[in-house]
Amino acid sequence: MRKFVIQALKKPFTAVMIAILIGFLVGAVTLALGGFDPGRGYSLLITGVTSNTRRMAQVLVNAVPIIMTGLAVSFAVRTGMFNIGADGQFIMGQVTGAILGYYVPMPAIIHPLFIMVCAFVVGGLYASFAAYLKNRFGIHEVISSIMLNWNAYYFMNFIVNMKSVKVPGSQHSPEIFDTAKITFFSREFRTTAEGEALLAKHPWLESVVRTDAGYAILVMIAVTLLLWVILKYTRIGFELRAVGYNYHAAEFAAMPVKRNALLSMFISGGTAALGGAMLVMSTSYFITMLGATEGYGWDGISVALIAGNHPIGCIFAGLLYSALKLGGTEIQSRMGAPTEIINIMIGALVLCIAFAPALPRLAERLERKE
Repeated sequence: MRKFVIQALKKPFTAVMIAILIGFLVGAVTLALGGFDPGRGYSLLITGVTSNTRRMAQVLVNAVPIIMTGLAVSFAVRTGMFNIGADGQFIMGQVTGAILGYYVPMPAIIHPLFIMVCAFVVGGLYASFAAYLKNRFGIHEVISSIMLNWNAYYFMNFIVNMKSVKVPGSQHSPEIFDTAKITFFSREFRTTAEGEALLAKHPWLESVVRTDAGYAILVMIAVTLLLWVILKYTRIGFELRAVGYNYHAAEFAAMPVKRNALLSMFISGGTAALGGAMLVMSTSYFITMLGATEGYGWDGISVALIAGNHPIGCIFAGLLYSALKLGGTEIQSRMGAPTEIINIMIGALVLCIAFAPALPRLAERLERKE
């Protein structure tokens, strides 16, 4: 039994499972202290996600943006950079998607591809500025990327408030053209006779038709696999990881560390911006003036930490995060419990993940004692 515990403590997956258990325990204690039944709360949380295929599909749809920002953060961390500016890069992707989706009409299929490429480049260049400041002046990317978050936020509000962009009598930009949308079925189609006939003929499609599920899911999976392959199987990925493991050793080995820092932030920022553009093309269809940031980039940091900064792990961490958020709304509507309880659970989960490096050391101690 002792040997089994030692071996388990050495595996990263153990830290994640312990963190999840502690997170749920903290959530139960918080519910109890608030005067709510933890058992009923968690029952509503689970049924709120798994009660029907439509809600499960919505979990996946909601997970796409935070998985993309999680991928952006995790890629940067694996390569020696801490991209805390994913929120700003995500916003720049939203602006790019909304502007190009309405003001640059193009044929279907080509239009969304054009927007995604442009969003990736815009987000990549925006993030690269933080790497340039680090290379040129030694300014840490955490500081510069935080500032760039606010620049992007106010830039979006400025763009939306322009007379040539803002829809009269509203606080948002025009809706993008149908050629730029990447949902499987448009919202208008769902209420048409054709849509009703399709659902009557294929009831299993309801979970897809009634949500904003679209090609963004497939793009997210493709980007995840691509980043994983780059990091694991390519020469440039090896150099990027080498800089992340030991900056000075990589520099001593004559690796272009400054160029790699720029490349790392370009890929990271482009990934986050791509998530923002896909949100516009699949869910919102326009950008609106914000009183505060929507926080997709900050959620991405939590997803990356839960995933241990592994690209494939970001998918599962993002799905967990999305499920907790969606299930939390059920707790609020059915029990009257505040949704902040879910945020407390996620906070406890992330905090426990931070202690993950201590588990292998504990395993080594137990081995020495044995």
